[in-house]
Amino acid sequence: MELFKRKTDVPQPRADGLTDYNQYFMTRKEKIMYIAMAAAALFAIGYIFYHSVFLSALLMLLAVKFPAIRTQQIIKKRKAELTLQFKDMLYSLSSSLSAGRSIESALHEALNDLKIIYNDENTDILKELEYIVRGIEMNETVESMFTQFSERAHIEDIENFTDIFKTCKRTGGDLVQVIKSTSQTIGDKIEIKQEIETLISGKKFEFKILMVMPVALIVLLSATAYDYMQPVFETFIGHLVMTVTIAIFAAAYFIGGKIMDIKV
Repeated sequence: MELFKRKTDVPQPRADGLTDYNQYFMTRKEKIMYIAMAAAALFAIGYIFYHSVFLSALLMLLAVKFPAIRTQQIIKKRKAELTLQFKDMLYSLSSSLSAGRSIESALHEALNDLKIIYNDENTDILKELEYIVRGIEMNETVESMFTQFSERAHIEDIENFTDIFKTCKRTGGDLVQVIKSTSQTIGDKIEIKQEIETLISGKKFEFKILMVMPVALIVLLSATAYDYMQPVFETFIGHLVMTVTIAIFAAAYFIGGKIMDIKV
């Protein structure tokens, strides 16, 4: 019974076929590819640190965790791209509304504009706008369509825009000014993020060098002074020291990545 319970706890794709941007479902081919890549990298690192095929093969078992890590990376990248695409959509909406179009007509125009910017028909914002426009044509309200989008996007900027948009529609607020200010705010946040990335790019490069240096040092010592390194590779204490070293190395990598990931 526990086995079946665990299977049902695994997130499943939405029944309506729409995208939940907090989820990404890898194909079997992708999982095999990522596990193979991680296994090869872990075996190489293991052999450098242990000079033991058996211990390197044991380290390879950690590769089964990599698809989950890669999934989170893909989700993060996809949401960042959607934020940029959403900003472009708001710029187009703002221009159309300023020209006197209704919000429904402006959404149609924004879809046509974005199709020129993004040639790939599978671009997330194109699919979302097509769904919103189709919903409006089927007598759904603009507010409900944006609400569905924000609930699936799980992006703060989109959620804030939707809340303000619904408030404006209910109270008769200046929708053009709201969309202009929201697009400007998102644009400013993106520019700040880019400035931060520029400022810390040097530190990121130094971090990568520091991550490579211990491995390169062990390779150098193994090639030039194997007698000096032999006790490390052939004794239990040596293997234990190397295991602790790998654990510290991995912890430094993840902690360094968290420090470099500055939220705006």
